[in-house]
Amino acid sequence: MSMTRRVIAKGVVAVACITALGLGALGLAGCAGGTDAGQPSSAQQEQTRTFTDSLGREVELPASITKICPSGHTAQQVLLTMAPDLMVGLSQELSDDQLKVFGDKFKDYPVFGAVLGTKDDFNREAVAAAAPQVIIDTGEVKKDMRESLDALQDQLGIPVVFVEAYLEDYGAAYQMLGELLGREERGRELSEYCSNVYQKTKDTMAGIPEDQRVSMAYLLGNNGLNAIAKTSVQAQVIDMVANNVVVVDDVSGKGNGNEISLEQIAVWDPDLIIFQKGSIYDIVGDDPAWAQMTAIANGNYYQVPNDPWCWMNNPPTVNQLMGMQWLPRLLYPDAFDDSIQDVTRAYYSTMYGYDLTDADLAELLEGALPKSGR
Repeated sequence: MSMTRRVIAKGVVAVACITALGLGALGLAGCAGGTDAGQPSSAQQEQTRTFTDSLGREVELPASITKICPSGHTAQQVLLTMAPDLMVGLSQELSDDQLKVFGDKFKDYPVFGAVLGTKDDFNREAVAAAAPQVIIDTGEVKKDMRESLDALQDQLGIPVVFVEAYLEDYGAAYQMLGELLGREERGRELSEYCSNVYQKTKDTMAGIPEDQRVSMAYLLGNNGLNAIAKTSVQAQVIDMVANNVVVVDDVSGKGNGNEISLEQIAVWDPDLIIFQKGSIYDIVGDDPAWAQMTAIANGNYYQVPNDPWCWMNNPPTVNQLMGMQWLPRLLYPDAFDDSIQDVTRAYYSTMYGYDLTDADLAELLEGALPKSGR
């Protein structure tokens, strides 16, 4: 694969080269050649624009963007809903189930890794070789983010933009992405959808008093002994629509939640339990150790759908919009005028451009619908 890439900075379009040994900022900045970087033409200057991101950073961008790169896994999920055709690579490989939704073309895409978070495995050389015009990061604002993004931008010579995206206002995020990518119509479509989903859920829950909300727990792990704690970023959907009984002193914001004991679950004794896929949903009903719990004894336990990503969390990004529609309709079916099946079809069509067949829908919702007689 060619290691040549475009470098865009302050109205200058220059050609740079990097070598396989260029691991640091100096190596990635490369050696300039061709157009005199000190004397950009008027045409070159007119081909750029200034974009202000969610951190207030003014970033110089091409006027027309056709090649983009996600900074990590949450950004990948967002960009696959917004502009999958512009992506030059992925932060992580897609599973077969995900490829079914997004297309087999992504099998051959380079995988770059993620640049932010506790583990930085972002392959800067591979990104430079793929020559995106902009690297896009999404999510919540974190400490020292401005400095980190500026450093990455300086290191690669590729613009880096941050778009704030959080559960309460994905609508604003998609509006900004529409402006960034010159896809205002698609941005408006997704913005209106996300805003409407959130508002409908919020309005419906406003009519259900706190003391009438279902007491529940969200469990995961090989033995079901990890839980998503109340107030954690992973629990945003649960905390919005239910009484999350998982209250701990040291709340973990990680996708695997807090480790707990079976005895503690029995003390909490939730009326309903949801299990993440890959946990013990399939066997818990036959396990005597769990049989004493109200939710299990009453058959009031379910499995969270997991395609193309877990609907509830892990990572907590736009996939939560589906969880925000599924969970309250599971808990309070009489409070809504549409079904879980209805909103699932609409979500996949709107967000992914994928029309679920009846077989797709049945497979996706296995273990996730109210049990007969409830």
